Amino acid sequence: MEYSHPRPGLRDGIVLALTIVLFLSGVSPRDHVTWMAEVFWVLGAIGMWVVWLRRLPCTNISFSVLVVHSLVLILGGIYTYAHVPLGAWVQEFMGRSRNDYDRFGHFMQGFAPALLWREVFIRNAIVVVRGWLAVIVVGMSLAFSAFFELLEFAVAMIFGDASTDFLGAQGDAWDAQWDMLFCLVGATLAMMLFWKLQDRQLAQR
Repeated sequence: MEYSHPRPGLRDGIVLALTIVLFLSGVSPRDHVTWMAEVFWVLGAIGMWVVWLRRLPCTNISFSVLVVHSLVLILGGIYTYAHVPLGAWVQEFMGRSRNDYDRFGHFMQGFAPALLWREVFIRNAIVVVRGWLAVIVVGMSLAFSAFFELLEFAVAMIFGDASTDFLGAQGDAWDAQWDMLFCLVGATLAMMLFWKLQDRQLAQR
């Protein structure tokens, strides 16, 4: 049986809607430089979709979580992570000392790419032993998180105080470590919760 995924036109429509949301988010963000730094990844993904990715097979679960991750990034770009209203509401409700929306962003930084890496590895038979597959996928997700923290470090060194909104540390000396931990948790949960669903969708190709 051939893999049954949404019609290409439907996915193109979703990406078009995402593009419109991205464009509107840049009209009046809290800080345009921070907005660009945050949504750069979404812009790159949309460009890759137009020229290449739309022709490749992709399970519904991978496509869906990547769209959700894009929306998380866009929302963080509009307000900057320390000022996202949803995070502020949770902060007030739970009596937290900081806006934890950036923690959720790093959780998704592990969750969404983990499913994408897993699918790429399976489709191309790069890793055939399933036990090692989960270890390698989680490790790659954590490696990217570490790379992102180094990128933030470079931005901080170059721009100094002007990089505060991009870093989103909110005075937490352990912000980088917490970010990597949440990425690790996200990637691990993605492997634990959705590997069976992803396998079923891959089997329908």
